[in-house]
Amino acid sequence: MSASPRTIVIGAGMGGLAAAFALAARGLPVTLVERHATPGGRMRHVTVAGRAFDAGPTVFTMRWVFEDLFARAGLALDEHLPLHRAELLARHSWVGSEPLDLFSDVERSAAAIETLSGAKDADAYRRFAAKSEAMFDTLDTTFMRAPRPDPLTLGLRAGVGGLPGLLRTEPFSTLWASLARTFDDPRLRQLFARYATYCGSSPFRAPATLMLIAHVERAGVWLVEGGMQTLARTLAERSAALGVDCRHGTGVARIETANDRVSGVVLEDGERLPADAVVFNGDTAALTTGLLGEAVTRATRPRTDPSLSAVTRCQVARPSGFELAHHTVFFGGDYPDEFDAIFRRRESTDDPTVYVCAQDRTGDVAAGSAASDWSDTRAAPDAAPGTAPRAIPSAAPGSERLFALVNAPARAHTSKEVAAAEARMDDALARHGLVTDEEAGRAITAPDDFAALFPATDGALYGRPTHGWAGSFNRPGSRARVRGLYLAGGSVHPGAGVPMAALSGQLAADALVADLER
Repeated sequence: MSASPRTIVIGAGMGGLAAAFALAARGLPVTLVERHATPGGRMRHVTVAGRAFDAGPTVFTMRWVFEDLFARAGLALDEHLPLHRAELLARHSWVGSEPLDLFSDVERSAAAIETLSGAKDADAYRRFAAKSEAMFDTLDTTFMRAPRPDPLTLGLRAGVGGLPGLLRTEPFSTLWASLARTFDDPRLRQLFARYATYCGSSPFRAPATLMLIAHVERAGVWLVEGGMQTLARTLAERSAALGVDCRHGTGVARIETANDRVSGVVLEDGERLPADAVVFNGDTAALTTGLLGEAVTRATRPRTDPSLSAVTRCQVARPSGFELAHHTVFFGGDYPDEFDAIFRRRESTDDPTVYVCAQDRTGDVAAGSAASDWSDTRAAPDAAPGTAPRAIPSAAPGSERLFALVNAPARAHTSKEVAAAEARMDDALARHGLVTDEEAGRAITAPDDFAALFPATDGALYGRPTHGWAGSFNRPGSRARVRGLYLAGGSVHPGAGVPMAALSGQLAADALVADLER
């Protein structure tokens, strides 16, 4: 590799943005190419009736990942990204039950659980909180922030003294089984099992290790002024300031190789960009299925089972009958069937869990961050091209932006299936007492739309699911099997989610620099 390698980053999702930013901070020349008109990947905005929605990730956690990323360039995150910490993490509802609020403060949550379920489960929650924190501490530096390990490497990193801690992460138990041993109240089992879906997985097949996500949320959920798209725009702007050549609306036709290593990329318009290294930020199936040329089909192992997809709705409406929080989860009545339907029968359950993000409700944030107009982003860029959301325009003042999501299998859906999924969403919300009277339009995004937006995913939103004790080891690492090709994004180590994808970008940049210095 040359002294100043020409690096091309394909894809301005979070992994690609983080990789380009980290490489530019080291003074390396970088060109970032993105087929969509705006950065962010799955952190996309959809506009309905002139009001912009977060139509992808809605939760910002692991702030320290981004503080570390900005520090690489001598920048302070606070000076570039306006964040407000939420004290209320989420509201949870079951039909025929009082709702339960969880907070960043353990004792405040324990008090709420005691009111709902009794003192025994409140004490169980305190133990659960300590356990999930210990799991996070065990795996933070040995797994999540480190290059992809295999079980042996992970054990060596932990050391002899750390092996008991690794065993206490319960990799050989499912999350559901562990929660059944922890909580008497089945509602609490259902609540904390939901964290498996953050990785696109089933809690009945995912390892209990994923309970560490509960600690990640307690450690800080933040609201981003202007929505999550602000994070993507900020990273793109700071990358450009560091010298990254950002090319949006530029698709890549293929990656070329010479002498068994990357030599460049050819754009969809026929232009060829020479490169000494390429960071690919996309689903690895795009490589193995030949979407980026035959030269890189052996770059990594083919993906097998897909993760969860979803049917989502961005709706401007007036809600009534249930007091929404910024994040509210309405649980279905048969959780085992919900995941059996998706992962075994490849269909959606009749009684789904529905997540609603009321994006104009920013109450219960930390002192000095009171609710204000910053949550109501207007006239923001529309969804990235590639497919258009099913928009039904109208206009009405005083309504709220409601983003709703139900899980779905990652496969092609007929229009009838999408309409049925939306109807089940409304029926489920009505059973919980929530009515959303539409006043200013909606936009539906289905698995087919996600498949068109993100090639080779089949609509899967999280890459590979984390199923079985080895699920976390099945993702490829930063280095592909083609020299000079590096991987980033939610389909590679350390996994799906905004902070995990950012870590993957940092790891790809670190691997590239390490290879350069050899």
